[in-house]
Amino acid sequence: MNGTIKVKHLAKTFKKGDVKAVKDVSFEVNEGEFFAFLGPNGAGKSTVVQMLTTLINPTGGEAFVAGYDVSKNPGEVRRHIGVALQETGVDPDLTGREMIELQALIFGYQKEEAKQRSDKLLDIVQLQESSSRRIGNYSGGMRRRLDLALTLVHEPKILFLDEPTTGLDPSNRIAIWKELQRLNKENGTTIFLTTQYLEEADSLADRISIINKGLIVASGTPQELKAQIGNDLITLTFAKQEDLMKAKNALETELEMADIIIQNDRLNLYVNEGNKQLLQVVRVVDQYGLEIETTNLSSPTLDDIFLKITNEPETEGSGNDGE
Repeated sequence: MNGTIKVKHLAKTFKKGDVKAVKDVSFEVNEGEFFAFLGPNGAGKSTVVQMLTTLINPTGGEAFVAGYDVSKNPGEVRRHIGVALQETGVDPDLTGREMIELQALIFGYQKEEAKQRSDKLLDIVQLQESSSRRIGNYSGGMRRRLDLALTLVHEPKILFLDEPTTGLDPSNRIAIWKELQRLNKENGTTIFLTTQYLEEADSLADRISIINKGLIVASGTPQELKAQIGNDLITLTFAKQEDLMKAKNALETELEMADIIIQNDRLNLYVNEGNKQLLQVVRVVDQYGLEIETTNLSSPTLDDIFLKITNEPETEGSGNDGE
């Protein structure tokens, strides 16, 4: 079974308002890879997922999932993938066990096979003790774990997960992380993950692509992306808010620094040789008579990469693209 994803110049324009949600997107996901897809609200990430999972048709380009064209062979694509979207269609009156068994029957399992498959999946997502409870009484974390079990019923080679841990408490998030890592490493399952938690992508993903305004703006391993913006991050805060812009202009003029971003009440500078650069930065700011309140030198995180590339922070609770 083919576990690859190949996307070439994919585009989607919604007729209502002539909105170009996805302009020109190309990337590949290798078989058995854990791939994270990031972007701010409205960037196009959910639209891309909907096209790859055959929920909507592209208006340009092409995409192949599990070796099948999503436009020409949507039925074959669906047979080879598992999909967990943010909004799920589960029956609150069914028990967890009944829901999984029903899903297994839909995929062609015999009744006894469906029961055996249900037992195995309930163990995997740690819902055996709650399997006889109605889904309507499940907590948010239990529902997310049930969603994961339902996507695994037919043992798909590729899993599409749209923000699978949003709203979960830390213990449930970690439990989902561990199960996804196990599926990826032990079963060789290809995982395509969209997430609003940047530390999630950093911890789990082999590679990451960042989409912004319908275009891929950066791709690479977490380490490669961090290296793209400099090895160090200098953060400055000032006693007066208006000094932020004055300091930015001074540093761009005197040191010809281009990688400077104002974020809320601080100035972020992405540099190499941070210790050496910090001395020069402080000297220039002092020369312009600006009062520094705090300085900090650290290594950049995925949050810093996201901020620099999209020029806006990815925030928890951002949820869906709204597309």
